[in-house]
Amino acid sequence: MALTNVLRRRLFSRSFSSHDGPSRWTTPGHQERPNGYLFNRTPPPPGQSRKWEDWELPCYVTSFLTIVILGVGLNAKPDLTIETWAHQKALEKLAAEESSSSD
Repeated sequence: MALTNVLRRRLFSRSFSSHDGPSRWTTPGHQERPNGYLFNRTPPPPGQSRKWEDWELPCYVTSFLTIVILGVGLNAKPDLTIETWAHQKALEKLAAEESSSSD
């Protein structure tokens, strides 16, 4: 009877609890759900501000992307070939109407 209680306790404690104790699947320094994202650094201690080095790469990346996006966007010219063609056809039609009305 005691053996079944021990087994039942082990099974249910492993599968349904969210304790941060040692796991048999990971090494002691490993976090199963690490906090933060890929390139995030740990936050500085309270009362201490971030250094320039922490902002250097994000600033460079953001400014580069801003320059590229603005350069591409401001340099793009609308395609005027259709409008020019339609304008030319309208002028030809007007000239044809004028010549037929003057005859």
